[in-house]
Amino acid sequence: MDDETSYEAVSSRDARFDGEFFFAVKTTGIYCRPSCPAVTPKRKNVCFYPTAAAAQGSGFRACRRCRPDAVPGSAAWNVRADTVGRAMRMISDGVVDREGVPGLAGRLGYSARQVQRQLTAEVGAGPVALARAQRAHTARLLLQTTALPVTEIVFAAGFASVRQFNDTIRQIYARTPTELRAESATPAVLTAAGVPLRLAYRGAYARRETFDLLAGEVIAGIEEIVGEPGARTYRRTLRLPYGSGIAAVDEKSGGRWLEARLHLTDLRDLTTAVQRLRRLLDLDADPYAIDERLGVDPRLAPLVAARPGLRSPGTADPEEFAVRAILGREAAGRLVESRGKVLDRPCGGLTHLFPEAGELGLLGGVRLDPGADRDEAEAALLALDGVSAETAALIRMRALGDPDVALGGEGDDEAWRPWRSYAVRHLTLGRDPSCES
Repeated sequence: MDDETSYEAVSSRDARFDGEFFFAVKTTGIYCRPSCPAVTPKRKNVCFYPTAAAAQGSGFRACRRCRPDAVPGSAAWNVRADTVGRAMRMISDGVVDREGVPGLAGRLGYSARQVQRQLTAEVGAGPVALARAQRAHTARLLLQTTALPVTEIVFAAGFASVRQFNDTIRQIYARTPTELRAESATPAVLTAAGVPLRLAYRGAYARRETFDLLAGEVIAGIEEIVGEPGARTYRRTLRLPYGSGIAAVDEKSGGRWLEARLHLTDLRDLTTAVQRLRRLLDLDADPYAIDERLGVDPRLAPLVAARPGLRSPGTADPEEFAVRAILGREAAGRLVESRGKVLDRPCGGLTHLFPEAGELGLLGGVRLDPGADRDEAEAALLALDGVSAETAALIRMRALGDPDVALGGEGDDEAWRPWRSYAVRHLTLGRDPSCES
């Protein structure tokens, strides 16, 4: 989008572009999401940024009214398979916080200077600034939804010191942490319900179909579905970098978000856990672009009309999904019973963590993290004994979150690119509503 088209989106408060770009107002020093309800500023006073971090880096602070840091992520980073797309996926997973810029660069196969240059040129901010923006959002979430002491929030959000935390909050939100906490609509309390979350998405969201898919794949011990269709809750255990966790997501939620809760043994895993839930539920997709592209095809048009906002769910653990895809659901269930790690505190039907793939030796070191090269990963999977082309494609679609995979002879139409994974979902459901890919 050029600047004039972006300004038209701002003038019409078009929520379709929330998270796809941000606009800042020179006269106020504030940046917003395109759908901000405030009075539209004059064109001469507006500038545009591809990321919140870029706006923050130019000295703008987040709007208190539209909370631009809470928008869905850009769908572009899932579509793009280049270095920048891979880097953005890894930064969202917390790689920079855990391993620093050298760790990110090493995973990408470039020098830290090259990664800095590419990200700055493409998204207006380097890896440190992007990770900083993400830490600030995590800190605001914890300040406004929990009663955790500030000193705990500092390190849970990934900051190196209290001073760095305070400076960042003031720069981005123009308030102190205490003032930010006081603005919460509801009193912050620490309860047995875990950290409460609102997982935002854009456009329509076909919740029933997503929860049907999750329900059909449940493996006892690590997952469960409770409640009746329309009011179900999906719960699962999570293996995370610093510890473990239990996530719960409700099918019935309000607004353009899904209600969720996270129990974590180490709060430093919050950002990573949130991003893994977002990938599992495909919350950063752009249903406007997907439905527009697929809806013009005569074969797909009635399917798209019947299920607006149909998503292509991913996974909360890429290596776990790959093992499950290779072994099959029943064998994977037996593996959980025999080799899964028992939780210190079982919760309802959740009793285990899925076994670590490295200990099982089934994947042969195939890299499936958020920044993996998808072509290389698929080739490595195909080189493993017993992995068919269809299984490798399924792992690419779900574990690596590739939105453009033709699977099992379905979705093999160039006109559907880059959304062939969604075409597969439509065709599968259209053929048999009770049958999932």
